[in-house]
Amino acid sequence: MTDQSFTTTIGTDRTPESVTAAVTDVRGWWSRSLVGDSARPGDVFTYEVPGVHRSTIEVTEVVPGQRVVWRVLDNRIDFVEDQTEWNGTEIRFDVTATEGGAELRFTHVGLVPRFECFEACRKGWTYYIEQSLGGLITTGTGLPDDEPQAVALSRAQTETTSR
Repeated sequence: MTDQSFTTTIGTDRTPESVTAAVTDVRGWWSRSLVGDSARPGDVFTYEVPGVHRSTIEVTEVVPGQRVVWRVLDNRIDFVEDQTEWNGTEIRFDVTATEGGAELRFTHVGLVPRFECFEACRKGWTYYIEQSLGGLITTGTGLPDDEPQAVALSRAQTETTSR
């Protein structure tokens, strides 16, 4: 069980094609300040919350209505000892048609419970997939980070006050 990669699933009444289109609109659900492109195989983008997390990711596969796959090329998580835990991991968005719409299964292959960042990363991915991407899919409006520096300051304050 300790080697099971993090997974979460959401259902929607939208089409599988609209789900994969939303996934590739990473600025619409993860962070508005991404650097690079995220829609086609070969695209490379960087997500960063200064002082907290920086990740450079390559889009390796996009099959409209079926799946989107990313590979983490370089990663730094500042709040854990092994800051490169995500390096070489794969992030999958698998879409299945259902009777009433579609199901999205998100899996961060290689993000496993033995990683020091697992709990924090699990919470982060759960929010971004279930709330933000889910909102983008169903209402057209996600909840991406608007200002990563503000997010970093907020997280730092939360950590300081919870000690």
